[in-house]
Amino acid sequence: MVTWLAEVGRDRQFDARTDVCDAAVGAWLDGLVSQSIRVMHDRRIPRSKTNIDHIVVTPGGAWVIDTKRYAGKAPEKRVEGGIIPPRVELLIYRGGDKSKLVEGVQNQVEHMRGAVGDVPVHRMLCFVDSDWGFFPDAFTVNGVHVVWPRKLAAMLEKIGEPVVDRISAARLLVWAHD
Repeated sequence: MVTWLAEVGRDRQFDARTDVCDAAVGAWLDGLVSQSIRVMHDRRIPRSKTNIDHIVVTPGGAWVIDTKRYAGKAPEKRVEGGIIPPRVELLIYRGGDKSKLVEGVQNQVEHMRGAVGDVPVHRMLCFVDSDWGFFPDAFTVNGVHVVWPRKLAAMLEKIGEPVVDRISAARLLVWAHD
């Protein structure tokens, strides 16, 4: 894990659209920092062009958060198949299948799991600038939470029972502080 963490760095150039999205979510997350919550932004996966937008370390584990700036109606979940064909969960935005976004988060989590071992790693897609309506409802697609910034903060603040042992927590905190 230490090797992986040493290679991780803030080295990606963003376009203006991505900067605004990541900065908005980053500001929400930075407001949560405390003795029990640590936050990192824009971490490159070693030997890859892929980055992780945000990583939050809590007593309940690590959270990998990918942010997307999609204006208009919020994304939705569609379930196809079932009894005879296999059940398939899709992420739909403006009528199109955006399930590759879910796969991207899952890929990031797999890289992270290789570095942190037994520490639980949670998955989240956060949509900025989407219209979630008056009574929004978060959902999951293939184990990835799909949320908006305020819901993301609310979920992270619900720490619950600590599941990260002291040694793992220390490793994660060292990692969170670069």
